[in-house]
Parts: sequence; structure tokens; C-alpha cells
Amino acid sequence: MKKVSKDLSKFVSSAILSRKAYVPGFQPPSLKGLIKLNTNENPFPPSPTVSETVLNEITHLNLYPDPHSRDLRNLIANKHNLSGNQVIVGNGSDDLLNLCVRTFADSARPLGMLEPSYSLYPILSSLQGSRLEKVSFKDDQFLLPVDEVIASKVNLFFLTNPHAPSGRSFDQNEILRIANQINAILVIDEAYADFATYNSIPLLKQAKNIVITRTLSKSYSLAGARVGYALAHPEVIDLLDGVREVYNLDKMAQVAAHAALTDNIYFEACRQKVLAERDRANLFFSKLGWRTIESQANFIFTEPIDSKGNSSEEVAFALFEFLQNKNIHVRHFSNHRLTDSKIRISIGTSEHMDILYESINEWKR
Repeated sequence: MKKVSKDLSKFVSSAILSRKAYVPGFQPPSLKGLIKLNTNENPFPPSPTVSETVLNEITHLNLYPDPHSRDLRNLIANKHNLSGNQVIVGNGSDDLLNLCVRTFADSARPLGMLEPSYSLYPILSSLQGSRLEKVSFKDDQFLLPVDEVIASKVNLFFLTNPHAPSGRSFDQNEILRIANQINAILVIDEAYADFATYNSIPLLKQAKNIVITRTLSKSYSLAGARVGYALAHPEVIDLLDGVREVYNLDKMAQVAAHAALTDNIYFEACRQKVLAERDRANLFFSKLGWRTIESQANFIFTEPIDSKGNSSEEVAFALFEFLQNKNIHVRHFSNHRLTDSKIRISIGTSEHMDILYESINEWKR
């Protein structure tokens, strides 16, 4: 955020003046000649039924959308064997995370998060005027520090699973133990859960304090439509519903999401392609001898080793720049000691991944 002038700053909320703006991954104005592996989007287009449905709905844009997104809520509920009053939808999962913060945090009710994790959490905390407690991982294996999370003195705790940026998936028994013993709302951010072996939805029956957020940006190829949803106990959903904006999901996004969620055959075909490419990426980096987390997401988090056998923040950034100069965009997180020597690579098409591998081999020579 740009510096606010002195004559204007006296009118601005202190939470706004002190906040640091979220920095999203690079979004180019055009994809021509570019390989984009930096923001974990799905490399495949949405289901063909999405475009057909959206085109049919265009003539109804003179009307407001359903403020409750009832058809979409019921579809999601059926998909997860839940009732409609256990679902809320929003403008991407970020919208739902924001609703959780606005509902369960304030200056007297602090937030908690794992460190490092999704960089939006501190911003939401700051805007709400809530203190943020960070629970650090012991090392770069990113194993869940269960006891430390339980011991945190917070009112809401964000748990990203699979974890970002590592891709590590946490044990469901450990998550349930946290939910049962922490005196807080446990928000499980499952943005990448469709690429994982297990998810936390079965835990909803065992702990009333769990909120699970999901997005259609990754596995359903709808990053441009901004659709997310949350699953929780009906009483929690009712609270979140009272905080959200009335028309928080536009008509086109509602019908696009409904169409995407209905086409299970297309979804599963694309998901399997991503998983196959993830396996191939794991094998490639294993042969290079690079330390790589066993990912349960649609990306790989790996520690580059240069031709001299070195790994460091400088080595990781050198590869990042080398690839960028070849119009291959990946992600380097230089803001934390557990991530600065690594790069994160979104899983792309087999053609794009082949070009990536060729470029990495060239860099190593």
C-alpha cells in the first residue's frame, strides 16, 4: 500500500494505516510465450459445461443473483453428504476466511496460525485489530506441532492442510486432537484437499468448533470466477451468514460453479492428469538429489542444488531468475528461513513440465 498523505491519514482507520498489503503471485497481462507455474492454478480449462451454462445465463444478468446461492449450497452439501445448513459459499475461499475473522476475532480475541503459512492470515488479523500468535514449525520437514497449537491462547486458529507452501499433509488424528483440545475455532483451509489422500470433512461430526474452507480455483479450474465455500456446524454457518455481504457471489459465478461441480467425469480426468504430473515431478527432483517434500497438493516444494553442490537462498533465487528469463514463472519465498532456500512449482501440463525440466538441466550444467 502506498504511503498515505498527512492531511488524509487523520481520517483513515489505524488498522488500515498499519497493515501490509497482500502480495499475490505474478499475474501477466498475457500468457503468450509464457509458462505460468507460480500461482497453483489448474493447467486445464474448466469443464465444457461451464462455458455452455455461463453463455445461457448471460441473458439473465439484468436480475440479481440468489442472495443465498441455494442451488449451489445444496449441491455442495449433497457432494459431501451434509445438510444445506452446513454450507456457505463466497467470493473465493479468501472471502470465507475473512468472514471467519470478522465473526470470531477482535481486539480481545486473538488469532493463531502456523508459521510459515498463507500470508493473507496476518493481513486479515491486522484489519480486524486482532493480535496474531504464530506457531512455528520446528524445521523444514513441516511436521505439525500439535502441542504448541493446542497451547496457543487464541480464539481462532488457521490450519492450512495440505500445508502451503510445503504441500505437506497432516495426520487427521492429530487434527482431531487439536480440535478437541484447543479452546478455539479451528479453521482448516483445505484449498488443495482435492489433490490429497485424506481430508477433514469426516471430522465435522466429531467437533463443533471446526470450519473447513474450500476453493474451486485449484481443482475445478475456476480461479477467474472466484468461488469458495465453507463447511461447519449449522450454528456456525448461521453466524457466518449473518456477517457476509448479501450478494457475495454473482450470478455467473454461481452457475459456473454449479456446472463445474456437476461434471464429475471431467473433474476426475483433470485431477488424475495433475496427480500423474506430480508423480513425474517428484521422480525428476528425486533423481537430481534435491530435497523435496512429498506433496499432497498441486505443486512441488523443492530445494535446488547448483552445479557445485550448493543449496541456499542465493542458489534458489538464481534458479528463480534463470527460469524467469526463459519466461517460466515459479515462486520463491525469501521471507522465511524455512522457505528461502526452496522454490515452489505449480504442476502444469506435461508439455510445460518438460520445458521446465529441460531448463533446470540446462541451469545445472
